[in-house]
Amino acid sequence: MPAKEIKELRQAGKLDEAYTMAKAELTAEPENIWGKRNLSWVLYAQLDASASNLPAFLSKINELKQLALPDTEEMFFENISIVISKAVRVITHIEPIAFEKLHQLFDAIRELPIQRNCKWFSVLFGAFHKGMKESARYIEFADWWNFENFKPEDYQKDKMPNGREMMALAEQAHIAYAKHLLPKYADSGEMVFDREKATAFLNKLSDLAEKYPAYQYPAYFQAKILLALGDKDNMLSALLPFAKKKRNDFWVWQILGEALSNDKEKVFACYCRALACNSPEEMLVSLRQKMAVALISRSFFNEAKTEIELLVASRQAHGFKIPNEVISWQAQDWYKNAIAKKSNIDFYKQYTPIAESLLFSDTPEETVIVDFVNTDKKMLNFIASESKFGFFKYERFLKNVKVGDILKVRFQGGSNGGIHQVYTVVKGYNESFKKMYSKEVEGIVRIPEGKPFGFLDDIFIHPSTVSKLQLKNGVVVSGNAIKSYNQEKKQWGWKFLSK
Repeated sequence: MPAKEIKELRQAGKLDEAYTMAKAELTAEPENIWGKRNLSWVLYAQLDASASNLPAFLSKINELKQLALPDTEEMFFENISIVISKAVRVITHIEPIAFEKLHQLFDAIRELPIQRNCKWFSVLFGAFHKGMKESARYIEFADWWNFENFKPEDYQKDKMPNGREMMALAEQAHIAYAKHLLPKYADSGEMVFDREKATAFLNKLSDLAEKYPAYQYPAYFQAKILLALGDKDNMLSALLPFAKKKRNDFWVWQILGEALSNDKEKVFACYCRALACNSPEEMLVSLRQKMAVALISRSFFNEAKTEIELLVASRQAHGFKIPNEVISWQAQDWYKNAIAKKSNIDFYKQYTPIAESLLFSDTPEETVIVDFVNTDKKMLNFIASESKFGFFKYERFLKNVKVGDILKVRFQGGSNGGIHQVYTVVKGYNESFKKMYSKEVEGIVRIPEGKPFGFLDDIFIHPSTVSKLQLKNGVVVSGNAIKSYNQEKKQWGWKFLSK
């Protein structure tokens, strides 16, 4: 048998001679497995050599298929992914990617019994994925490849030579698949949406998010699919973990707005929060137009004109067309009479607490009462209960706050009696809660001799209050008292507040 000679010719790069000899051997004994093996490895070498010549590559792939090499030739069908990947990269290296060529190659190799449980099959996926992710046939390709074939290392981030981390291949794949599942419109205007396939894929996205909590985007696309399916309640719960991590990205708030489309007030707050993010102007033009619609409907004409001028300036700077709706606004009297500002950022901030409360709606609100305010440091002390109290910075949430105010707070964490981090803070009303920690009082002041402080029964009067009200021993005074924790005595008491 000429196996040795064929191998030597192949390794020496004399592929035509090796091919002629292997072909003759197989012609003499068409069913001889050794003849098929010898020719298959020659074809492999020819495939490798013709990777940059698609017609020649496809011709050799077809010859390989006609050879009908049995599936049991695992080594060959494991390595075949290497040369196919090479041919794919030749196509995807050139922009714009020639999808027709990519599809031709995929159609040619999909019938091969390629060995799937190996690293080279993942390499093959990565090569095709780069081009196919923008192709209308991505789902078809991904289903053929089958995500069950991802290996553990495919779920780990890759590190580039410059130290930069790349998203894990498996995460990229799930994101691309989800994108292609979202509703699209055909040229006829008909919506194309495979609800059954989208519903099935939700479970995979959910499993992925649970097993790999560091992945940021699967929850986002899970939410988008739920929204497309009309399941807005579950969509919100799926989106929140992702949105918290990405809350400084404007499009997170756009998605929240979509989820809450039946509540105009919440949608408006989400738009405000989105436009408060630091984002490139060209990315905000569509959102600014939506915001202008909302502002006009509320008769906020100055703010609406501000949005319109910003979006027009951005569109003109980038050569974008000005929408007819915007041109129509500019011709109306309200627009001509309105006064635009540099930005609406101060206006947006009025609605930030509402939007933020949506983001952290899965964290329960707690009722607290303010028992001290440091206006210089923008810090307040609070009491939630006798077992939970402390202080936090309030300037992000409140302009003015005073002792005795009732607040609704979502806590992020903190040490009891110490500083706390908070997600949201809004003023509230809870008379029964307030009566537990605040009361009206009246009585005779008692000031110990030589002391700057005083008492009204068992209620402590701070020296600053004694001085401010010029209190003397024995005078009658009325006011409010609030419960307070004495750090030195480690006990609760009451302190006097002037009305």
